[in-house]
Amino acid sequence: MPNPCYDMNTIRKATPTDAAGIARVHVDSWRTTYRGIVADEFLQGLSMERRERMWRETLATPDSQSSVYVAEEAGQIVGFVNCMAERESDPHYTGEVGGIYLLEQAQGQGTGRRLMQTAAGELLRGGHSSMLLWVLKDNLPARKFYEVLGGKYLREKPIEIGAQSLLEVAYGWDDLIMLAKE
Repeated sequence: MPNPCYDMNTIRKATPTDAAGIARVHVDSWRTTYRGIVADEFLQGLSMERRERMWRETLATPDSQSSVYVAEEAGQIVGFVNCMAERESDPHYTGEVGGIYLLEQAQGQGTGRRLMQTAAGELLRGGHSSMLLWVLKDNLPARKFYEVLGGKYLREKPIEIGAQSLLEVAYGWDDLIMLAKE
């Protein structure tokens, strides 16, 4: 039985004390989601400690253009999303989801949808009416998820992960009001 002190599936703004939980989700989700897409050596070499340091620094120095939200179940972080101003000067899509990750066991329960809605709402409050995100082309479950949420395929670009050349696909949302209300 869940601890009654915690709401199931709470979405809240991240704080520096969340760095370890975010790092765990970041590393664990990469290892499960990208198995068979990204080289095993690269995935095994991911460091929880380095990710925790990165997230602690990121969360300790707030940026008015970037926000991180976490999803919790029974007091444990099971997912996160970070959103910001679009990073490549796209003329139409001014907001961006820089990453959304969930532990494998938290997928398929509506948590990802709620994180995307939260990011859309945050971007709207920041003056953005549209957004995009990048996803590995071979990550078909995530691509389907974004399409179900109304994302439209925009374009592809190459990316290097470790010694590997892969492709990323951009999905865009022209109307964040619709996504925020989903």
